[in-house]
Amino acid sequence: MTTGNLPLSGDPVSSASPSSAYVALEGGAYDSTGLTRGPWHPDHQHAGPPIALVARSIERAAAALELTHVARLTANLLRPIPIAALTVEVQTDYAGRNVAHFSARLTAGGKEVARFTAVAQREGTPGLPPDLPGHPLPRAPRSFEDSPPQRFPFSTKMIGYQDLIESRVAHGAMFSGPSGIWFRMRYPLIAGEETSALQRVAVAADSGNGISAILDFTDYIFVNSDLTINLLRRPEGELVCIDARTLLGPNGGGLAEARIFDVHGLIGRSTQSLAVRARE
Repeated sequence: MTTGNLPLSGDPVSSASPSSAYVALEGGAYDSTGLTRGPWHPDHQHAGPPIALVARSIERAAAALELTHVARLTANLLRPIPIAALTVEVQTDYAGRNVAHFSARLTAGGKEVARFTAVAQREGTPGLPPDLPGHPLPRAPRSFEDSPPQRFPFSTKMIGYQDLIESRVAHGAMFSGPSGIWFRMRYPLIAGEETSALQRVAVAADSGNGISAILDFTDYIFVNSDLTINLLRRPEGELVCIDARTLLGPNGGGLAEARIFDVHGLIGRSTQSLAVRARE
């Protein structure tokens, strides 16, 4: 959930600032830090980190069934997610030998703030034939090393999502139409834990509508009310490239769609439904 046309942020978070997006609490709750702060309101989170938090719980539920590939994750964002203690509940709706379906709820202050569904699969070795049409799959427009760094232009006064991640421009220009951006997390999702590749994808993918924005943030609001991530294989490593574009309808609706890459090539796609409004 991202925007554009704001002044550049300052330096990354100092050593005295939070060193993770969340801190695990007793009873299965998670305390949110300022590194989750989004661009729309100083008390609300960017949706990327909380989606990743739920992805973590779904990933663990799937692994318990020996299903190691989360093929789809859909987040329905019901209301703004506060920078506060969060609770995640995961339910297995169906579990077969090779595929399982999950649902999850994210709550804050006793209110449900987001609802999720996911599909996980068992990995195997089907022995695919060589030279399939459309293969080998494409790679990111430019490597991370060859992409110039650019910090997300959010608030200069408060730490937030722009400090949680490092960003580099693989093609285009951030917040000026279609663009590809590499993401690397500077800090772990949860204190004391290694962030998985799937969680890194979730942190990055919700930024598709911002990095590909074609409207001026000072004149318009274009918040996404959902995010769907489809992955054709498990992501690998700490680098994620989101190659996004925004499409707008005439009556206040829109769609942000993106190709998702790791350093080895295409891993999937994401979509976001946009509600577009002129600022008063």
